[in-house]
Amino acid sequence: MNDKINEHEEDIKAKPEQQDVEDIAREEKISELDILKQSVEEKQKLADEYYDQLLRLKADFENFRRRAEKEKHDFLNWGREKILLKQIGIYDVFCQAMQSVRSGQNIESIKVGLEMIISEFAKMLKEEGVEQIDCLNKKFDPSFCEALDHCESDKEEGTILQIYQPGYKINGKLMRAARVKVAKADNEAKENEQQEEQQENKEK
Repeated sequence: MNDKINEHEEDIKAKPEQQDVEDIAREEKISELDILKQSVEEKQKLADEYYDQLLRLKADFENFRRRAEKEKHDFLNWGREKILLKQIGIYDVFCQAMQSVRSGQNIESIKVGLEMIISEFAKMLKEEGVEQIDCLNKKFDPSFCEALDHCESDKEEGTILQIYQPGYKINGKLMRAARVKVAKADNEAKENEQQEEQQENKEK
């Protein structure tokens, strides 16, 4: 009888201990959930900050792109205006030359007017970094020249004999290739040289 009473008392004591364990476990689980919730909230806040930064960067980039487009447009207009102003000056010289023709003045004045026009054009091209390709009587260079014709000549083979259309470079870069006539070997002269060589070889 006493044994049963003792067991009953032990069961009564054990129940509060078990309850305490469950309460602790429940509290720990709640604590973990709070930590997880806090972590999610922090990550969400960080994600929102990154998204805001991304939106600001996108807006800044759009502003930069529009500003760059405007500056590019303004620069092109400025360059165009600069060229047109120079061409207006040349146009004025043309008009003066035409007045000389219409007024029936002497040929010398027309010649002077044309020389002025050519001089103005040359000056404008030089200011823009444009230069004519100097190739007459020089070795043919396919990088800057286009051969339209070949003819026999007493000059070295590949020498440029005539320029049909001048070529131009801008700041060292090809704009338009020069169209030229190029020397090729004189077949008769070649035969004579070969005969002379053969004769020299026989005599040896």
